[in-house]
Amino acid sequence: MIAHYGFQDGSGDYFISIDTEKCIACTEKHCVAACPEKILRIFVDDYDDEVVGVAEEYRQKIKYICTQCKSVGNEQNPACLKVCPTGAIAHSW
Repeated sequence: MIAHYGFQDGSGDYFISIDTEKCIACTEKHCVAACPEKILRIFVDDYDDEVVGVAEEYRQKIKYICTQCKSVGNEQNPACLKVCPTGAIAHSW
């Protein structure tokens, strides 16, 4: 399942998407520590699996909070993407 955290407004889509099946396969969850803004948290899903997600209080602010990691051109800069060994994390912008 793909979990989407973020929002859409007139300027675009601002989501961090996490493939929960890939996330479950990662036991280390390095992305949580790698996030410079500390918006990622480990949650227990409906199936008692540990998955990473964006904390509720940051979901409507992703556009502004994640600007320092925002990708430039085709280059992927976000720290969470760089450390994710399973490729479970994607950004929509």
